[in-house]
Amino acid sequence: MQVKTSFKNDTNAVLSIITAPEDLQPIHEVILKEFQKTTKLPGFREGKAPLNIISKNIDQSRLQTSFLDRAVGEIYRQAVSQEKLRPIGQPTVSIKKFVPFSVLEAEFEVEVIGKMELVDYKKMSLPKKKISVTTKDIDEVLKSLVDRSAEASEVKRAAKKDDQVVIDFVGTDTKSGALISGAEGKAYPIVIGSDTFIPGFEPKLIGLKAGDEKTFDITFPKDYSQKSLQSKKVTFKVNINQVNELKKGELNDELAAKVGPFKSLTELKDDVSKQLMVEKEQKQDQIYENEVINYITEKSSVKIPEALVDEQIERSELEEKQNITYRGQTWQEHLDEEGVTEEEHRSRNRKTAESIVKSSLLLSEIADIEKINVTPEEVEIRVQLLKGQYQDPQMHAELEKPENLGGIRNQLLTEKTFKLLSDIASK
Repeated sequence: MQVKTSFKNDTNAVLSIITAPEDLQPIHEVILKEFQKTTKLPGFREGKAPLNIISKNIDQSRLQTSFLDRAVGEIYRQAVSQEKLRPIGQPTVSIKKFVPFSVLEAEFEVEVIGKMELVDYKKMSLPKKKISVTTKDIDEVLKSLVDRSAEASEVKRAAKKDDQVVIDFVGTDTKSGALISGAEGKAYPIVIGSDTFIPGFEPKLIGLKAGDEKTFDITFPKDYSQKSLQSKKVTFKVNINQVNELKKGELNDELAAKVGPFKSLTELKDDVSKQLMVEKEQKQDQIYENEVINYITEKSSVKIPEALVDEQIERSELEEKQNITYRGQTWQEHLDEEGVTEEEHRSRNRKTAESIVKSSLLLSEIADIEKINVTPEEVEIRVQLLKGQYQDPQMHAELEKPENLGGIRNQLLTEKTFKLLSDIASK
């Protein structure tokens, strides 16, 4: 079989294939055997007629169609393997010449993963940073526990710093008067001075009593997390439902017993220290994983088909839409908040999608090089662990679907690959 490969661009390959009779003879025999199983001919029991007799006595059009379907698929697979191509999706096929069972010339055009240059990851060195839990870390958690365990008692006076106020509020665009999606709440508790709400909002509540109403403007910070509200001037109308004075408890053994199964403050501090260490280790692992992946991604190159990037954008967008639905918002409302069109939203996410696809391809290549595998037993163990986290029978059924099992396998493969890379980088 002769194969000639050319490229229309970095990720579009064209394979021109010319077969010899000896390439097609085994395929012809396989097809005849399939017909043999169901063909009845005079003088022969079903399935027992010789292949040469079958070949002469069955519908030639059906035989040629079946042969051609099988032959096209087989020579394409062989050519892709021979040329070491990594196709995505199905090829466009053009039959150039076909002489039944002896000559087949065809051309296949297909999107492929382009040229890859992988950094010498075995020379990678990224020492892990040491982590520790400080007294300040522990004190901040303990202060939070004291604040959360404070007892609230209603008062009839005006609100002051450190009081809790329960409010109804609604925000509108100062210029247009349009309601701001998400800038409203009912019976919302705020501790004045906690700095947990919009900057500048809490001080506006000082001096107000239950039953009071106040309207004021707030300009959102220029680095606010929601892009559409950055530097935006919003008018808030607030109604005070209740003012509560907070009586904070003392940091002692009694508080420790109140917040958990602790006999003393010392036990509580020890537990806080352990939990903080676990959290810091998990955070460090995530940061370190990103460092390793970024190192490999930045120092390697690969030509990526646009189709893969588009698929990643669609997956990310679907997840984003699901999260927005859970928040009770429509997709158009979200786009309006972001101040972008759907096309602009996708364009903005393209760079991130390209990075995700690139790192995935590079990790997959490393897994192949290192012959990293995931066994069916490992997949089953992970499935059982996931089932233990969910009691919903429907979720259990979802986990057993082939596409989800494939996703679990890929996740395990990624974890194993990263473990190898982490061990190399941290030496």
